[in-house]
Amino acid sequence: MAARAGDRRTQPTLQDKIAFLRRPESYPERPRSVEPRETHMSWVFLTDAHAYKLKKPVRTDFLDFSTLEARRRDCEAELRLNRRLAPKIYLGIVALTLSPDGMLRLRGEGEIVDWLVRMRRLPPVRMLDRLIADGSLLDEEIHAIGTCLGRFYRELPPAGVTAHDYLTRFARDLHGNFRALAKPKYRMPQELLRRVSTAQLAFLRTHIELFRGRVREGRIVEGHGDLRPEHICVGAPPVFIDCLEFNRAFRLIDPLEELGFLAMECEFLGAPEVGPVLIEAYGGATGDRAPEELIDFYKAYRACLRAKLSLWHITDPEAPGAARWRDKALRYLCLSEIFARALNHRIWITRAAS
Repeated sequence: MAARAGDRRTQPTLQDKIAFLRRPESYPERPRSVEPRETHMSWVFLTDAHAYKLKKPVRTDFLDFSTLEARRRDCEAELRLNRRLAPKIYLGIVALTLSPDGMLRLRGEGEIVDWLVRMRRLPPVRMLDRLIADGSLLDEEIHAIGTCLGRFYRELPPAGVTAHDYLTRFARDLHGNFRALAKPKYRMPQELLRRVSTAQLAFLRTHIELFRGRVREGRIVEGHGDLRPEHICVGAPPVFIDCLEFNRAFRLIDPLEELGFLAMECEFLGAPEVGPVLIEAYGGATGDRAPEELIDFYKAYRACLRAKLSLWHITDPEAPGAARWRDKALRYLCLSEIFARALNHRIWITRAAS
């Protein structure tokens, strides 16, 4: 069944599209219900068996969805990139059309007014964050995740970044994280922030050759970019969704940074045991046995980044619960300090040995 784009004979607004996609009768499969979910950049509509993602017409410093053509290109990129780790989940892109009589339709005739990514819906009970919350995650399942990711990274060609660019990026991003977290309006503990920032910057200065070596070995690849527990469905094989398709620079990454990020997020959820099993399985699949201090650095860096992103929600007028987001940021910052203490210890050992 179709639906009118409001009461006008003009282009449908985002709210018109959302209203249409909220209704079960709008979908060819006629689901029993539709569950809408909003993110910063998209609306996702969950039906009984599928998920449909609609990009918001937004433009920021790091993405541009402001035109119909830009959203089409991004939908195609999302399909192509996510099929690397979830080939049976990403089914295609679907046109949202406007008929001459002003009716919106999925896959209908008429003018194309937007595009959606169509996916198979994954079982919520098998997502990694849910298994951690339930206390039902098995060691062999963690090992399977690490092995699967190791095989994926092993087949990727080097991304072609230079050691200078890689180090410059980290120095820039570290300073950017700390400047953002230190803003008085966020009321982050300044002494805690100083300890965390000092440890990370010192490690970067004293381990330049370690980072250069990662580049020389071809370890920097075009990976996933947002490897969080809620993006992993634990099965045989595991499935990984929602990579950062909109900005390639965010996907140029050391696999150990991605795995360190995932391990840190699992620790944030109360499962510190995931990290060691994950890293060991990855090493077994790739032969990449990097020093533990590198993973500690990546964890500390990513925890600060997540703290900054949490604080950004406070400035979003459509995101209620400022206190909740500040508390979440503080938890990430405290977790970063745990890894920063390990970095401080390793820096002290390095200086004592020199």
